[in-house]
Amino acid sequence: MEKQINGTMIYYYIVCKRKLWYFSHSICMEQENENVKIGKILDEESYRREEKHINIDNVISIDYIKQKGILHEVKKSRKIEDAGIWQVKYYLYYLKQKGLTDIKAKIDYPLLRQNLEVELSLEDETEIQRMLDEINNIVSGKIPAIPVKISICKSCAYFDLCYI
Repeated sequence: MEKQINGTMIYYYIVCKRKLWYFSHSICMEQENENVKIGKILDEESYRREEKHINIDNVISIDYIKQKGILHEVKKSRKIEDAGIWQVKYYLYYLKQKGLTDIKAKIDYPLLRQNLEVELSLEDETEIQRMLDEINNIVSGKIPAIPVKISICKSCAYFDLCYI
């Protein structure tokens, strides 16, 4: 049986396949992580006037929608920007599958006072379909992927599981 893939899983797929496997098997280490705590505070304090956390089918959780047809995702920094972009493209893809077209997205970086517009192309849709297949293979595995040390590992909530 295939597990429903959500936006966090797309994000983790880009960041770290091992983290994706842990997350998909309900092994959560992020409750005590300082970066996660900062992100939660940023989420609570930013864009207070907006209706936030729009959950669709327990698959995507849009941070907020400010104007019709533009969804917003809030990120702390541009450090892992590619993962955030693909997460948002997945939101657009998922909504398109539901019949909602002509939607755009922005990633907001409130600490940087910047934003990035994101659109979904036909090539992106093909890539997302490939990602979904690979994610299903990863999460259905009996063990996590071998750790691949990258620059963000030292600040990852799962660091101890991988390297200690």
